[in-house]
Amino acid sequence: MKVTKMHGLGNDFVVITDLTGGNTDYTDLAKRLCHRQTGIGADGLMVVVASDVADTRMRIINADGSEAEMCGNGIRCFAKYAYERGLVAKETFTIETLAGIMKPTLHIKNGKVEQVTVDMGKPSFASKDIPMVADLPEVMNFPITVDDVEYKVSSLLMGVPHTEVFVDDVTKVPLLTLGPAIEKHELFPQGTNVNFVQVVDDSHIKVRTWERGAGATLACGTGCCGSVVMAHKNGFTGREVDVEVYLGVLHIRYADDGTVFMTGPAAEVFETDIEL
Repeated sequence: MKVTKMHGLGNDFVVITDLTGGNTDYTDLAKRLCHRQTGIGADGLMVVVASDVADTRMRIINADGSEAEMCGNGIRCFAKYAYERGLVAKETFTIETLAGIMKPTLHIKNGKVEQVTVDMGKPSFASKDIPMVADLPEVMNFPITVDDVEYKVSSLLMGVPHTEVFVDDVTKVPLLTLGPAIEKHELFPQGTNVNFVQVVDDSHIKVRTWERGAGATLACGTGCCGSVVMAHKNGFTGREVDVEVYLGVLHIRYADDGTVFMTGPAAEVFETDIEL
């Protein structure tokens, strides 16, 4: 099997092509390939499959074997992979995901994709869409209790569920304990991704993410999008924001009509053949 290792600002993936794999169960394969000690090591497995409704289709399987609806850093890597291998020939094309049709635009230099801008669509704010055990038109600064400490959270659906917690300093967040506690909080029956957000100024934030199904990651594209949306709705930032993660910056634009655009890099690490 030919596999490719890629990453978007450190959020890393194993990518394979299986055009007839629309209904294949990749649970065991994802667990094996993504294992950091006994496999290649990755946050998730991405599979290129054929689509009847878009130019191509992306399936994303988390390291724990669960299938995600979407992945922001992943879709940039997926777009680069698909274009550079001739699976698509257009610089702007459509990708089917479980979260809907996404539309990346490639920024190409010397035949190679260096950056990708993705139309991420519009977020949903109603608690029933996240979903969350509450009946609210939007979830803003909602109090939840974890280990007898109250936190104010803001949640939305950005293709996948995201919960933002605004903090003074992201470096002091107990990510490995507080992240999973909020992810699996009883208020979120399907779990939630968790983003800890530090506002630097009105055009710059820092984000640390605990991903549902993957754990602590170096970056999360949908999480950065959700963090900018909630930072703007809280009055902390404008609509165009640079989001600083561990290994670099994503640029997020929250348009006046509610559409979110994400621009960032995608990198290929290596390609190889393996025996399973």
